Amino acid sequence: MRRRLAGARARLLAGLLLAAAVLVGLPSADVPPAQAAPATGGFEQTRTLERTFTDADGTREVVDSREVTVTVDKTQQLRSRERVHVSWSGARPSGARAADPYGETGLAQEYPVVVLQCRGLDDPDLPAAQRLSRDTCWTSTRAQRSQSLPDRTAVWRHDTAATEEERSARAGTTPLPDAATCAAVDGFSTWATGFTAADGDRFASCSAETMAPEAAVDGALPPAEVAAFTDADGRGSVDLEVRTDVENASLGCNATTPCSIVVIPIMGLSCDTDPECRRSGRWLEGSSNYASEGVDLAVSPALWWSASNWQHRFSVPLTFGLAPNVCDVLDPRAPVGFYGSELLAQASLQWAPAYCLEDGRFKFQHNRMSDEAGFALMESGEGAAALVSGPHDARRGTSTAYGPTAVTGFGVAYVVDRPDNAGAVDELRLNARLVAKLLTQSYVASDLGRGHPGMGDNPTSINQDPEFVALNPDLDRIAREAAATVLSISESSDVIGALTAYVAADPDAAAFVQGRPDPWGMRVNPSYAGMALPVRDFPLLDTYVPSSEQECLKANPSVYFNQVAAPVTTLRRVAEAVLDAWPNVQTRCERSSANDPWRVGRVNRQGLGTRFMLGIVSLGDAARLGLSVAELQTREGTFVGPTTEGLTKAVALARPATDTVGVAEAAVAPYVVDQQAVRQAGDAYPGTLVVHTVARTHGLPAEQATDVAQFLQVATTEGQRPGRGNGTLPEGYLPITDAGATAPLWRSAQRAAELVAAQEAPTVAPPVVPGTDTGAPSFPAGGGVGDLPGAVPAADAPAAAGATAPAGGAAAVTTAATAPVSSPWTSSALLPLLLVLTLVGALGGAVGRVVLVARKVRS
Repeated sequence: MRRRLAGARARLLAGLLLAAAVLVGLPSADVPPAQAAPATGGFEQTRTLERTFTDADGTREVVDSREVTVTVDKTQQLRSRERVHVSWSGARPSGARAADPYGETGLAQEYPVVVLQCRGLDDPDLPAAQRLSRDTCWTSTRAQRSQSLPDRTAVWRHDTAATEEERSARAGTTPLPDAATCAAVDGFSTWATGFTAADGDRFASCSAETMAPEAAVDGALPPAEVAAFTDADGRGSVDLEVRTDVENASLGCNATTPCSIVVIPIMGLSCDTDPECRRSGRWLEGSSNYASEGVDLAVSPALWWSASNWQHRFSVPLTFGLAPNVCDVLDPRAPVGFYGSELLAQASLQWAPAYCLEDGRFKFQHNRMSDEAGFALMESGEGAAALVSGPHDARRGTSTAYGPTAVTGFGVAYVVDRPDNAGAVDELRLNARLVAKLLTQSYVASDLGRGHPGMGDNPTSINQDPEFVALNPDLDRIAREAAATVLSISESSDVIGALTAYVAADPDAAAFVQGRPDPWGMRVNPSYAGMALPVRDFPLLDTYVPSSEQECLKANPSVYFNQVAAPVTTLRRVAEAVLDAWPNVQTRCERSSANDPWRVGRVNRQGLGTRFMLGIVSLGDAARLGLSVAELQTREGTFVGPTTEGLTKAVALARPATDTVGVAEAAVAPYVVDQQAVRQAGDAYPGTLVVHTVARTHGLPAEQATDVAQFLQVATTEGQRPGRGNGTLPEGYLPITDAGATAPLWRSAQRAAELVAAQEAPTVAPPVVPGTDTGAPSFPAGGGVGDLPGAVPAADAPAAAGATAPAGGAAAVTTAATAPVSSPWTSSALLPLLLVLTLVGALGGAVGRVVLVARKVRS
């Protein structure tokens, strides 16, 4: 019955589409012909920009002319917080470079390139409400959009490109706020670029109190808009983080509300005879202005809204993927839950609509949790399938098939700045011993950690470690707590198993963990000395509580190195922390007033120019968010990154772990990349992992068996086509095909689908007695293998009602309410359909973040 909904769905869609036809037409998401984008979704446009001076007699002189080209790497099917690479050439070189060009801190510069995200499209034929304008462009502060200055220095009033009304003493975008809202002062000129929210609310934006709510000083996210620097050759680039209505409801960008990137190369105002307006800058090209000293306003980014600057804009149309809950909106059926590896999250985001929006298919839902917990749910019958990245022994006599579903992996993401604000580092190298030092909390982090027994002579942080310096010369040596750790996850994960297998396979790293100092005398934290590796759950073993005379620390005694490490619950949270350059180090002392108690919390975000942070992330998240990932050493002098070649070489080394307890036959055993083989090959990426869909080959209800088999077949065929849209494979994954290095995986997946669909009685190895599973075959490392966690970790919230989730008796693996991970439906009919649903209230406020699994953060 659940599968026979084609006719009802077709009638529903027909009715809604008919309703859509009577509404005002939704603007096409296609790029206007004058700005046609290549098939890849990129953008490139060249324009000639001029600055002119007009004399009293009307003589017009071109004082500067530049042919500027702007290029954007991707514009279609964008997702929350995805970074888009914007580059340009031919612009005027900048001066007075800011230490932090984002938001208000980027205003004290000369001739930068302003990059903004704005709602609407730059098409004069569209209705006014759908057109891009200055008051639909987002900024984080009042100073970026409004000015009130003495008449003598109000240079925008002398902009010859402006209308007479715009040059008046009190002006701005219409409707202009009244004097009670934006006070008028005699002798001062005022401009207010108001902001119109997606719901029609109007914000005067002439004070902090009249800004949109997302512009709060203590906002959850740092500013994304930027005044970027152009080098002496006229070139520059920036990675702009685009935001949807999930992050910024006032801006309101989503699948049905088109938005644009606006790029404005600041050329300087075109002026009448006013000398202040005609100023050409007081800073030399290439100079720095770290103290935010004064600049010439006429050539600064503060006046991006003035007519001369605004007419020089490049408008780049964007489209966004659908809200993650599109399947819930359009498909009333109960989802079929797949539980486990977060490594598949970005692929699931694009795959889900290929199931729920396609007649004859089921409603797929990926619920993120630890691999081990997902496997337990599958084995107990409370989940249709598990998603895992390594072997897991069956404990109930279950017969299972592992179907390779994705080739991806983990990486050590980084955000590191070069000294003297020379830009972000674009290459970082790590070896296994450096990773071991970070994981075992062997850097002292600050003077508080230097009193730890057995560690007093260790470096404060990794950037002061001679081993790191030898691999990454020319970086600063500033001591930072955040550079003493790598942000990781607190729960069990096959990712941590693979990472620690990489450490265990390296003789120098393994010896360091066992207690042998490195050549420079650095020693492992004694709390970790002798620890057996690999493990799926890296523990916090240190117990050192430093003594201090600080009142705050006396009131809050804590294990210091655990505060520095402060792992989080998901790889996605790690990725977002790196994106924001916001370490999770929990050592900041604060209190509301002198009479309030001290508390210890998260340190501040790192400032541009002095950032140094590392984190363990999925390759899918790294690709989506534009994070840099370190190259890892495979053998002496050889470092490999997560490139297509690196992943291909690694997956060619993958072999089935046929001794995994419970596999129905050798052909459907899980594939594992042996780190010793990686070391021998040299050119394979150590972080490569194969994500498998695991399901029972006996005892699975027939309908679920059909669904899982269908998933394997679709995911390993159309789901392996690279792309950004519905049903395709995003960046961060290597396609599995029936030829080449991944052919064995493809064949294994097809066989797994056959066995799961058939549900024939198996002959399997006896179940593992609880407490005796060593997990030895799980992550071959060539060294000692420690005990893997034997119990499934408990979650913090009850299961979602109506979902394929654990029953009340399985408290150890209950999950929080979840929303399906889904992606754009590329049919052109969907946008008006969703508009209709919005108007009739069918959405019910459901649009929101992807809630995968809620767990308490362990700090």
